[in-house]
Amino acid sequence: MRKNSNRRTDKSNTRKVVRLRSGSRTIVLGVTGSIAAYKSAELASLLAAIIPSLVLARVEQRRWSAYGLPPSWVGGRLFCIGTLWGFAAITILIFALSGLHAFSFGHVVLHGLRIWKFAAFWGIFFLLVGLFEEFLLRGYSQFTLARGIGFWPAALGLSCAFGLIHLKNEQEHWPGVLAAAFIGLFFCLTLRRTGNLWFAVGFHAAWDWGETFFYSVPDSGMTSPGHLLSSTLHGPMWLSGGPVGPEGSALCFVVIALAWILFATVYRDRPPDGSM
Repeated sequence: MRKNSNRRTDKSNTRKVVRLRSGSRTIVLGVTGSIAAYKSAELASLLAAIIPSLVLARVEQRRWSAYGLPPSWVGGRLFCIGTLWGFAAITILIFALSGLHAFSFGHVVLHGLRIWKFAAFWGIFFLLVGLFEEFLLRGYSQFTLARGIGFWPAALGLSCAFGLIHLKNEQEHWPGVLAAAFIGLFFCLTLRRTGNLWFAVGFHAAWDWGETFFYSVPDSGMTSPGHLLSSTLHGPMWLSGGPVGPEGSALCFVVIALAWILFATVYRDRPPDGSM
């Protein structure tokens, strides 16, 4: 579930080059520089989403935490639970694909300290991705739009936008776009039932980390460097997801539907009035 951050790796002699496209700018850097650039670009995006909302919170005379990211121990607990759910969900999807002979694990391609280096890097990176994308589309935007047209109409519109944004990714296709929108609606359910975005942020970050690093498959049509395995997807595209990755598989809808049912069962009560 990553949007508009296309990455491509090339080799020129023995020097690896990573190209990072952010908006209309393309940065070409060596491997060391590219790691800092990945995180810096995502951090800049997050700040660009948060800073205007801080100003608007003062204008509207309300606490900034009303937009979905309250700094509290409850939020930390929900984040940890969401992280477990997110990694469990992508794991179930991957093993289902493996059981249907649409995924092969391959072998480990990172060794020693490089495993921990890239595991930590992608963990931090996808935490920033989760914070940015959840706050951008299910934070201030969801809060404000819901006040005008209602929670679920706003959630449907913004989830469709979330899916359509993924069309800018290389090799993204409509099944992946629809899956991203469906996942976005699931995140809206978690927001509705918990009153904040922390569960969604944790789920989002862990799902992307599991796809990109741990299981080493394309994430919304993008394959990134520094992954753990030499895994491959094969078989019909409707099953494996093809170049889109597992999010393009029909099984992705099944896994998210099961997550939706389980979450709705566990978290039956909505937060008190005044929460999202």
